[in-house]
Amino acid sequence: MTNPVPDPGADPANARAAAGGVQSVVRSFALLEALAAAAAEDAGRGAGAATAAAAGAGPAGAASAAAAAGSASAAGPASVAGPAGPAAHSDAGLTGPAAGMRPGITERWAPGALPLAELAARTGLALPTAHRLLRTMLELGYVRQLPNRSYALGAGLIGLGDRAKPPLAELARPALARLEAVAGETANLAVLDGDLVAYVAQVPSRHRMRMFTEVGRRVLPHASGVGKAMLATLPEPRVREIVARTGLPEYTPTTLVDPEDFLADLREARRRGFAIDDGEQEVGVRCIAVAIPGANPPAAVSISGPAARMTDAIVRTAVAELTAAARDLGAARDGA
Repeated sequence: MTNPVPDPGADPANARAAAGGVQSVVRSFALLEALAAAAAEDAGRGAGAATAAAAGAGPAGAASAAAAAGSASAAGPASVAGPAGPAAHSDAGLTGPAAGMRPGITERWAPGALPLAELAARTGLALPTAHRLLRTMLELGYVRQLPNRSYALGAGLIGLGDRAKPPLAELARPALARLEAVAGETANLAVLDGDLVAYVAQVPSRHRMRMFTEVGRRVLPHASGVGKAMLATLPEPRVREIVARTGLPEYTPTTLVDPEDFLADLREARRRGFAIDDGEQEVGVRCIAVAIPGANPPAAVSISGPAARMTDAIVRTAVAELTAAARDLGAARDGA
């Protein structure tokens, strides 16, 4: 006869300790989210600085930068980066932090670095609580502290993120590289994570101005090419349930906000074999996506870039390459 496993909840002291542990985890995640949001804000400011620098290069440079800047948004899934990364520091002719970055962080700058007081204010935590949790995460490598005592995301999150990636992300790397080589635009892999789209792998475009979506970012599916490609593989009753929970917020004038219009768009995507985001998430950005057959959870590959470069000719090429890549990934997943 086996002894029953004790229920920690049966002891009030154990229940309080468990609740406190969960609360600490939630608060720690809130701090990490605040640092991640600050890093995204700094990336957006950096893109703005690159735009201003390009504007000084003459009418052609200004037009190119303005078109790219219209597509960049720190709150949205896609932004414009120069060759040096999200902030495009070298494009702007800067040797330190890009213009417009948070003051007080100079030569020892890090993206998204925040002082303790601001972190506490952003998360609503008491200063001692925020400090205690940050010290623990500092020991684990999930945050790091700069000489000016501000905090930034730590390298320990990289390994944690790698372990969280689905196996398909590693399988997709060669396919994404081929897609970028053919189309010259950013190639993405995304999966359906609950009701949201999660970007899990990417190969950025070779162009100086390019679209990028941070790997790990989660967005609503209705205004993204990958989201629509994945939802088009689901039964309509399930899509209606997802839409009822998430809503259809309007990001641009072309975002589909009526459920029936959205379902009709998914039917068309299913008929032709690919989905299109035509400036529905970001003005001036075009994305073509194809679902990976048989993927569970649903997954899709995409090519995205500025609408001026994503011409109909490029789209035709992209559709053929995406369809082949999705088919190959579906077969590789089955054989893995």
